[in-house]
This record gives sequence, structure tokens and C-alpha cells, in this order.
Amino acid sequence: MRDQPLILASLGTDHHPFPRLVRWLDAWATAHPEVRVLLQHGATPAPDIASGVEFLDHTELRAAMAEATAVVCHGGPATIMEARHAGHLPLVVARDPELGEHVDDHQFRFVARLDAAGVARACPTEDQLHAVLDKALAQPDEFRVPPGGAATVEAAGRAGELIDLLRPGARGTGTDGSDHSPAPATVPATVHTTEEPWPDVTVVVPTRDRPELLRHTLRSIVGQDYPGRVRTMVVFDHDDPDLSLADDDPERPVRVLRNTQQPGLAGARNTGILASGTELVAFCDDDDTWLPHKLRHQVELLHRDPNTDLVCCGVQVAYEDTEIDRVLHTGQVELRDLLESRLTELHPSTFLFRTDRLVHDIGLVSETIPGSYGEDYELLLRSARMGVVRNLPEVGARVLWHRNSHFSGRWGMISQALRWLLNEYPEFRLVPRGYARITGQVAFAEAGARRRLKALRWIARTLWARPVEPRAYLALAVSCGLPPRWVINALHRAGKGI
Repeated sequence: MRDQPLILASLGTDHHPFPRLVRWLDAWATAHPEVRVLLQHGATPAPDIASGVEFLDHTELRAAMAEATAVVCHGGPATIMEARHAGHLPLVVARDPELGEHVDDHQFRFVARLDAAGVARACPTEDQLHAVLDKALAQPDEFRVPPGGAATVEAAGRAGELIDLLRPGARGTGTDGSDHSPAPATVPATVHTTEEPWPDVTVVVPTRDRPELLRHTLRSIVGQDYPGRVRTMVVFDHDDPDLSLADDDPERPVRVLRNTQQPGLAGARNTGILASGTELVAFCDDDDTWLPHKLRHQVELLHRDPNTDLVCCGVQVAYEDTEIDRVLHTGQVELRDLLESRLTELHPSTFLFRTDRLVHDIGLVSETIPGSYGEDYELLLRSARMGVVRNLPEVGARVLWHRNSHFSGRWGMISQALRWLLNEYPEFRLVPRGYARITGQVAFAEAGARRRLKALRWIARTLWARPVEPRAYLALAVSCGLPPRWVINALHRAGKGI
């Protein structure tokens, strides 16, 4: 039995129960009987919900780490750095305060920073954790790091003590009731640390019939606190260019163009990309706005990681009188993540590319997708095929969703575009959750187009792939007469799409 691969998981020594992580590990262990899974439960009582997991206490932890193939940690700094000290790239699941696993979200923020820096691998969902564990078994060298020193572990332990002071009742108070607790430990933001000039950035803004919203968008781009030069390319599609928008400001110039590529959103984006001539190129839709820090923070991350070609960030979704923040709490996104979920947090108005890599390696925005529907998602998939997509776990843009969007009610075209996507990315068939998501969307579109027989066929295909896929049941309801617009409006109010 000792010859089996070993996966070690640590819940740390604090007093916050973490049964969710135990369930995730137990499900993986049950599916991999050839692997030993050990779980260190610290001060938390040994969970009794697992069947495929063995348990050990903290005194045995260090020896087990030396033997382990991979190490899974909670989001505490001491445990993470102890794993690195033993030569492992930690696979980290942060405790979620909304589930009662912690008192605040500092683990989410801390782990996202470490993931963005390549110090740890964030695994925010069960599927992501299972996929990374599979990869660790197949390619263990990718999850090894040079062992750290004892001083690093001690420093992380002190950081953990400071963070633990945030627990209710743990803060130190004087006899006068004043708070004498140390300030919470934080991870500093990235900085542009060399003397190299900030690279020029081109922002491509495709537009059509939105003059007032467009001007608001342009003001948010011009108002960036980015120290370098920012050029804006306003590309008019199916519309006469408004030359009054042009500006020859040397630091924030604005140029107005007509779409010279295939008519549609994809062609308009490509017109701006090909005319950019700068090291970096960003996208922004003509009804969205950027927060002042958005561009600077993304360029700092690109500068720190020369191998990154695309950086995204979170958004605030505004729909009618509802505003919801959508932030992905991980710094790294891989192809499997995007096959499983669209990850709407990664909105095209947050995309920042290295221009040369986009044009010559990843490729321009696809102009063959029917109606340009989902062109941003397809570009994300293609980027993830080439390498890792990076994400800043913070809101950088405000995204406006409309009741009557460009694609509203165009169900036949939407169905055609989604079927095109399934054909172009056969990888979906290897990920049942992602495949069912797309087929469920096709079913909903066919139901919306009142093609009931086709909708039922796609519903059956969806349920065969994943019986609990909710889009199949929504499509069935629409097939039975529920107006699709009611469903879309309800989802949009929750900051979601179909």
C-alpha cells in the first residue's frame, strides 16, 4: 500500500470546520482507489463523512508531506508555505464565509493573489480540484517547487496568527475597550518595478447606434490612471463614423475608423486590432465603462509574468435597477475551466492582450461564427488552448446588460452559433458538464424559436449528458409555453445569463 501515490490534504490547525473540502476529496478518492488520500484535520474534530480518506493529526503532517505526490491546503498562509517548504506547489481551496466556513473572505483574496503570482494553484470548485489532482498524478513534476527555508515558514506562521486575530472574540482590547490588535496581514498589490517605460496600449471600441453610451465609455478610457499612452480606436460598424469623436491628445488620442473587415462585431474588433500598432491591445464594448485602475493593474500583472498573453478581471453587471459584482476568485484559468463554464466574469470588456501574440499565434477574433454570437467566448477558448489565461480577482469594468440587446430574440442564429461551437471544439464531449451546458443552450434557443421538436431532441441530448442540467428544464418550460424573455429577465436580474 505504501507504493501507492499519496495525496495529502491539510485542514490546518485552526478551529473553522471545512467539511466541504472533505466531501470533495472523498468523492475523488472513491473514484481513485489506486491512490492513498490522507487528511490532516488539525484542531477540527476528525470528520466522519468520508469513506475513501484516511486521517492523521498535525504531528504526522511534515513526514507525510515529504512522501506526498501532491498537497491540498486550505487558504491559511502557514499551511500553504509549509507545503512549499516541503517542495510542493500547493493546491488551495479557500474557506467560503458565505457557507459559514470562515468569518470573512480574506482566504479568497489571499489565495487569488498567490495564484496570480504562481505561488499556489487555486481550486475554487470541486471540478477544478479534481481536474488538478488528475493532472498532478499524470505530471507530478509540474507541481514541485524548490524547497523553502524555515524562515519562510515562520513568517507565514506569523501572518496566519495575524489573520486569525480577525476572528470574533480573538481581537485584543485594552482595559479602556480600545482595540490594540495588530493590523491584518495583506498581500501587496503588484507594482511596475523596472525603469522600463509603460507600454503603449490600444483600446478597440466597436460601436453601432449608441452615441451617448459611447461617449461615456470613451470618458472612462481617457480617465484611466495608467501612466503610459492609451490610444482608442472607435470602429463604426453598419454606421457612418462620427469624426467629432477624434482627439489628437498626445497621451490619450482617439481615432475613428470604419469597419473594413467582415460586417459585425468580430470584424469591427479585428479592424481595430490590425490598426493598433502598439505592444498591448484591449477590448471595451461601447456600452461598458472601466474603473480608473483597471488598465494599470492588468499591465502590472502582464509585466510580472512575461509568459502571459491575456489578462482579464472582474465586472460589475448592471441590469435595470440591479447591480451585481461578478469576480472570479482565481488568478489562473485553463481550457478545462472554460469548457465546464462560460465564466461570465471574464467579460470581453476586460480583455488585455499582447498584440503580437494575439495576431500571430492565438489568431484574430473569428469572423465565421454565425452572427458573431459568442465570439468572445470562442476567443477565450482559443487563448486557453495556447496557454494559461490570467485573471485579476477584482472588479475593473462596469458592464451594462440590456433588455433588448443586439441578440435579443434571434434564437435561430443563436442556435446555429452554439452548434458551430460544438463542432469546432470537440473537447466539449470530454467534459459532460460543459457539453450539457451548450446543448442546453441550444435546446433553449430552439424552444425560443418555437421549433418544439428540435428543442425536445436537444433537451434529450442534454439530459443524457447531465441529468441535472437546469437549462434542459428551462428549455422544456419554454417549449410548453413559458415566454423565453421571462426566463432571460429573471436570470439577468441575478447577474446571470442562459
